[in-house]
Amino acid sequence: MKLSIIILCWNDLKVIDDCLRSIYATTHSVEFEVIVADNGSTDGSIEFIGENYPQVRLIENGKNLRFAKANNVGIRASQGEYVLILNPDTIIHERTLDTVVALAEKHPEAGAFGCRVLNSDGSYQACIRPFPSIRGEWIAALCLNSLGHLSDWFQAGSYVDWKGESQRTVGWLAGCFILVRGELLKRLGGFDEQFFYYHEDMDLCRRVWQSGQTILYTPEATITHLGGQSTSKKFPPIGFALDGQITRYLYYYKYEGVRGVRRARRVVLASLALRRIGYRLLEMVRPTESIKNRLELLRVLYMWNDRVDPVRLVEHGEEPDLGINLGIRVLER
Repeated sequence: MKLSIIILCWNDLKVIDDCLRSIYATTHSVEFEVIVADNGSTDGSIEFIGENYPQVRLIENGKNLRFAKANNVGIRASQGEYVLILNPDTIIHERTLDTVVALAEKHPEAGAFGCRVLNSDGSYQACIRPFPSIRGEWIAALCLNSLGHLSDWFQAGSYVDWKGESQRTVGWLAGCFILVRGELLKRLGGFDEQFFYYHEDMDLCRRVWQSGQTILYTPEATITHLGGQSTSKKFPPIGFALDGQITRYLYYYKYEGVRGVRRARRVVLASLALRRIGYRLLEMVRPTESIKNRLELLRVLYMWNDRVDPVRLVEHGEEPDLGINLGIRVLER
C-alpha cells in the first residue's frame, strides 16, 4: 500500500461526502486506502459512509477522542508507505495526491509534505507557516509585522512576501493536509496527545525537523479547505479560545521550559491589552454587536491569563476560577 489517508470525522455529514468523492475521483496512479476515525458522530455520518463508501475502513471510536488521539488510532491502523492526515472539510483537486506522493519519492531528505490550500472562493489560505517564537509573538503584539518586508528577523507567524507560489522548505503545515512518511510518523509516535486542540500539527512538524528531515511544500498540488466546518463552529468562542491558550502554554513548556511559559504569559497579556484598547476605540467610532462580543472575549482571555500560573497549569492542570460560565470546554485531556 503506497498511501493511507486518515480522516477524522465528528458530526461532519455535511462535508464528508464531498471530501471522499474528491479523493476517489482525482487520484489515479497511487494505490491508497481511506481510514475514517469517527469520534462518536450522531448526525448519521457513520451510516452514510457505510452505505455509500463501503471501501472506506471505518473505525468507530465511540466518543470524542479529539484530534490527536483519534488520528493516532487511524495512524496505528494504517498500512501505507505514506500517511496523509486530511480534514473532512477539504476537497482534493485533480491529481493532487498523485503529485504529492511523486514529489515525496523524489525527495528522500524530506519527511513531510504540504500542498497549496485554497479557500472556498479560490483565494490563498495561509496554512504553511514558520514556527512560533516569543520574539515573533512580541512583534505581532506590537503590530510590527510589516517590518518583515525588510528582514526575516521580523517574521511573526507568517511568511511575508510569499503566498505559496513556489516550492520550498517550510516550518510547519496546518493539520488540514499533512503527508508524512509512514515509518517516520510511527517512529515519532504520531501526534502528541497532550495537545488536545491546536498545536498538534505544529508540534508534529517540529519533531519531523528534529528527526533530521525537512518539510517540503509544493504549489503544484492543490486542495480546497472550507475551514472551520470541522471545529470552530462546534464550540462557543470563549471556551474554545481558552482551550487554545492552554495548548499554547503546553507547547512553550515542552520546547522552552518554565522560562518559556512565563515569557509566553507576559507577551499574551501585552497583546490582549493592546487589542482591547484597539477594539474599544473602534467601538467608539462604529459600535456593533460583533465588536461588543469581541471585547467580551478579550476581557475574559485577559482575566484568565492574568490570574493563571502557567507552570502550575502545565504541571498540575490548575486553572483560575473566573466565576463565569465559559461554555463547553474540553474536559478529557
